[in-house]
Amino acid sequence: MNASVASQSARSAIPWVTTVARLVLGGVLIAAGGLKIGNPADSVVAVRAYELLPEQVATAAGYGLPIVEVVVGVLLIVGLMTRVAAVIAALLMFAFVFGIAWAWAHGLRIDCGCFGGGGQLGAGQEPTYLLDIVRDFGLVLLGAWIVRFPPGRFALDRPLGLAGAEHLLDEEENGDEQGRPGEVGA
Repeated sequence: MNASVASQSARSAIPWVTTVARLVLGGVLIAAGGLKIGNPADSVVAVRAYELLPEQVATAAGYGLPIVEVVVGVLLIVGLMTRVAAVIAALLMFAFVFGIAWAWAHGLRIDCGCFGGGGQLGAGQEPTYLLDIVRDFGLVLLGAWIVRFPPGRFALDRPLGLAGAEHLLDEEENGDEQGRPGEVGA
C-alpha cells in the first residue's frame, strides 16, 4: 500500500472515529446526568463534598449539572451543534478532573458523585481518585477530538447545514458517505 492510499484510508476513518467518540462521550454524559437528575439533592451533596465552591454556587451547580450533562449528551449523540457540545463536554470533563485532583490533594475522602451518589465515603470505603481522573481525562481527549474533527457520520449538523465549510471541502475531496467521488453529500 503506497503512502497516498494509506493517507486516504486514514482520512476516511476520521469521521467514523469522531462518530464513536460522540457516542461514547454523549452516552457517558447521558448516563451520568440521568442517574442524578431524579435525585438532585444527592447531586448537591456530591458537589458540596468537594469543598471547592461557595455554598450557593455548589447548590446551583448540583441542581444544574445533571440537566447540562443530559442536554450536552443528547446533542453529541444526535450530532447537533457538535463542536459547541464537544467544547462544553470537554470543559465539563476537565472540571471533573480538576475537582477530583483537588479532593485528592486536600485529603478529602469522597465519592466523586460522577454517576449519582457522592459525598463522604463510609467506613472501610476507599476513594478511586486515580481511576476517576484517568477515565475523565480520556473523556476530555474524546471531546478534544470531536472539536477538532466534527461532526462525524450520521450527525444532524450535516442536513441542517451546520457542519461548516471545512467539512464540505473534505467531502468534495473524498466523496460523500456513499463513496461517490466529488459529490457533496448531505
